[in-house]
Amino acid sequence: MTYLWIFLGGGLGSVARYGVSKVAANYYAGNFPLGTFLSNMLACLILALVVVFIVPKNSESTWLQPLLLIGFCGGFSTFSTFSNETTELLQSGHLGVALLNICISVLVGVGLIFWLRSIS
Repeated sequence: MTYLWIFLGGGLGSVARYGVSKVAANYYAGNFPLGTFLSNMLACLILALVVVFIVPKNSESTWLQPLLLIGFCGGFSTFSTFSNETTELLQSGHLGVALLNICISVLVGVGLIFWLRSIS
């Protein structure tokens, strides 16, 4: 049953990531990969919220972690796309934007999870 929860969450996360990327592309046309950044940061936020506020209170709901943490957050965040877009920025001469993408993605992503874990 665990595999089913991961499968469902991963599919929903992937569709959500696609939606976020499309919406971001409609509102932003710059070089910075905003859709991927937003998906990754939202996945970090969701993961932290689930780990801090939901999992400790729902020990008998064994389906939540595979569905939300492994499946949804795994499908919603995308390190491979982040890496590919950063490489494309570097190859096209946008060194500053590539470095900005790396720095704020890591700092904000880790910062969100650290902050939420520290306030619980």
